[in-house]
Amino acid sequence: MAITDKPDTEEHGLGTSLKPRHVTMISIAGVIGAGLFVGSANAIATAGPAVLLAYFFAGLLVILVMRMLGEMATANPDTGSFSTYATRALGHWAGFSVGWLYWWFWVLVIPVEATAAAAILTNWLGGAQWMWALIIVVALTATNLISVGNYGEFEFWFALVKVVAIIAFIGLGIAAILGWLPNSEVSGVDQLWASGGFMPLGFGAVIAAMLTTMFSFMGSEIVTIAAAESKDPAKGITRATNSVIWRISIFYFGSIFIIVALVPWNELDPATGSYQYVLSKMGIPHAETIMDIVILTAVASCLNSALYTASRMLYSLGDRGDAPRAVKKITSNGVPWIAVIASMVLGFLAVVGNYILPEKLFTYLLATTGAVALFVYLAIASSQLVLRRQLDRDGERPAVRMWLYPWLTYLAIGFIVFVLVMMVVRPEQRSSILLSAVLAAVTVIGGVLVQRRNTRRDTVAARVPGDSA
Repeated sequence: MAITDKPDTEEHGLGTSLKPRHVTMISIAGVIGAGLFVGSANAIATAGPAVLLAYFFAGLLVILVMRMLGEMATANPDTGSFSTYATRALGHWAGFSVGWLYWWFWVLVIPVEATAAAAILTNWLGGAQWMWALIIVVALTATNLISVGNYGEFEFWFALVKVVAIIAFIGLGIAAILGWLPNSEVSGVDQLWASGGFMPLGFGAVIAAMLTTMFSFMGSEIVTIAAAESKDPAKGITRATNSVIWRISIFYFGSIFIIVALVPWNELDPATGSYQYVLSKMGIPHAETIMDIVILTAVASCLNSALYTASRMLYSLGDRGDAPRAVKKITSNGVPWIAVIASMVLGFLAVVGNYILPEKLFTYLLATTGAVALFVYLAIASSQLVLRRQLDRDGERPAVRMWLYPWLTYLAIGFIVFVLVMMVVRPEQRSSILLSAVLAAVTVIGGVLVQRRNTRRDTVAARVPGDSA
């Protein structure tokens, strides 16, 4: 693969080999992560059946944010997505800060997902966990380096497994509720209120669960980054944005409803996972093995996307002068190879750190990403407020338009601020929001310094012709 380093005046040079089916499946399954299959048990244990309200509120926010992002992305597709839009709307410092925060988030996803996948493979095949983590990371890095089409193909099949698994789970759940499964120990929907009522721990517990579920939706925005490497970005983004409502409704709300309707919420073991427990109660044989396969696929999908997303955001930062110029080097297939390798290396160093660093230290490291999703959502909403005015002024009507502008945008901003305040108020979330705020402050300061440097450089450059005249 030949390597190039295109000058700033040329087009990006990234590939456009993502096919419509790739973009469609990335958008459909972007919200399905291992956190849904395993982490949902924690949310259910926090709020009981009322966790449905937590998923509803969190999902509603994501729908609004995706609508705003879809408007900006269809008007101007860009691999930097919301980071680029923040630069245009709020200033260089905003795009710099959001871009680096987002990159950091996905780099730290790599060790989390690699460790989870390695644990499953070690349980099946034996061997050292770090060895399996290395094999998985290197293998997916190799596929990302070949071409963006390779990423799309792997993600298509990973995503298809997740989608089929969720649909099959919901189908089995409906059959169990109706009493059609002969070996099922559960039926009906009585568990929605049988163990202490629908909201056994009060509305405060719903808010606490919402803080947990909020971050399981991170990934839905990847389609606006990936679509920029397809032949018709606007069409892919429009389709993804318009389908986000039914995706969240089916995959999250539908499957969680099956769980809390069929089994007592206080019987779920977070270590086992809610889906595995319900499948076993339905009398489905080999439930543990089935869920291990699904979770391994979900983990591989998330790791694949983490490498892709981190590398594209790093490339975009380099293209705007906010990262070392070297990350702009691309292969003849349009892959930013240095950005991919740099993200992989740092991610794997974090994998090693997960084993050799004190557990508490690594936990603090992960906590720095705890509120990044909300910071990104806030940047998207704030950018849309500004850029929509420009679109209206210029008479442009992108394929996707935000509903009830600007009132729903203001509502989304207010809701994000409310969630951030609640994270500060609740002791179990406080360290996460504070460490995230420290990281955000550092990146904002860096962004302001870079903006001032660029302003001074532009001022000097503007004076030179006049001085020499």
